[in-house]
Amino acid sequence: MFARLAVVSALVTTSLSSYAASPTPEELHRIPTDISAARIEQDIRKLVGFGTRHTLSQTKSDTRGIGAARRWIKQEFEAISKECGGCLEVMFVGDTISGEERVPEATEVISVIAIQRGTSDPDRYVMMSGDIDSRVSDVMDATSDSPGANDNASGVAGTLEAARVLSQYKFNGSIVYAALAGEEQGLFGGKILAAKAQREGWRLKAVLNNDMIGNIEGVNGVINNTTARLFAEGTRVTETDDEARTRRFTGGEVDSPSRNLARYIDKLADDYIPNLDTMVIYRLDRYGRGGHHRPFNDLGYPGIRIMETNENYVRQHQDLRTEDAVEYGDTIEGVNFDYAAKLTSLNAVSLASMAWAPTPPADVTIEGAVSANTTLRWTAADKQQNPQLAGYKIYWRYTDAPQWQYSKFVGDVSAATLENVVIDNYFFGVASVSQSGFESPVVFPGAAGSFGQ
Repeated sequence: MFARLAVVSALVTTSLSSYAASPTPEELHRIPTDISAARIEQDIRKLVGFGTRHTLSQTKSDTRGIGAARRWIKQEFEAISKECGGCLEVMFVGDTISGEERVPEATEVISVIAIQRGTSDPDRYVMMSGDIDSRVSDVMDATSDSPGANDNASGVAGTLEAARVLSQYKFNGSIVYAALAGEEQGLFGGKILAAKAQREGWRLKAVLNNDMIGNIEGVNGVINNTTARLFAEGTRVTETDDEARTRRFTGGEVDSPSRNLARYIDKLADDYIPNLDTMVIYRLDRYGRGGHHRPFNDLGYPGIRIMETNENYVRQHQDLRTEDAVEYGDTIEGVNFDYAAKLTSLNAVSLASMAWAPTPPADVTIEGAVSANTTLRWTAADKQQNPQLAGYKIYWRYTDAPQWQYSKFVGDVSAATLENVVIDNYFFGVASVSQSGFESPVVFPGAAGSFGQ
């Protein structure tokens, strides 16, 4: 206990010293060193200790079931907030679900969120999430032991740890840390929170859904702690018929905001997370499957899934048992805490970079047909919300290139022309840049790439 307090105290003292100067991208090298694998392990063990966290499990006990788990998570967020002088708004967000295939009787589905408000643009949000609930082979079995160590205590523990570290800094935009409920029964926690964001007009620019970030031993026999996957869907499901017709002639199928969010995080991994290579996968999720970023994508918000590369299916959705010398079940022994800390670091760096950066450009358009030159235009960011804004950078790449290849800083303007860069041969985008060098994700022109206002 005293050792943990000493670590927290040192963290607070070290990070608070950064307030004296304006943050620079060099701070992003420092954040991963503050992420603690030991604290992540402690939180995973605590969550596993609730026996089962099934959505339909009991809620009255203080030691077992989904109710005890969500109350403990809320207490942890409140303790983190106390360490930073009350910098987090901690709350339950829920609703009663019934009449669903996996929730046949009225059941409260309650998530826990903590909001760290931005200093100049508090209504602009980026989010990190993990799932509270767990399950065994029978998705309706709410009583058997269901440790859910990797799926998904790892994601919740990572979210708590990111909050511990990032709450010691101040950001221009707001950060949401979310422990979402009801994932295994139908993504209900995400649906409830996404509806709240839409109802309240959140300018939600990024959802980083962490679902299984602790396993390095694949069912395919591969053991690898140096890679991770970023799942990102293409064309928005909310696209209108008119927008689809425009996209047919202008492109954008591989430049949705979710895809450019994934490219952004892929680049941050290269620059700031030692010994980690991320794979951007052009798919909503694993083949035919889904995760808690989907409800946000369904409403048009940019969102991706961050997870391990090599899954082990004998450790997912399994009754605890041994058959033919194979041990089944999602137990603590299947979690690599250093790897979970590495992926947590990726999240923390990504959240910090976006929250320190100005808001992504809005209303980006492009012109240049039958011309040697290409011109992009956009709406200038609000200076009160974005006092750190230095200007804008245009990016372009060959149409078959996975990552942005070329860039040019054009200053604090709302239009710029690239001379002798032919529009037909490249894809283009615009990013906002802060005075100290933080950049927003790149925004592809038109509705296909818009991050919203």
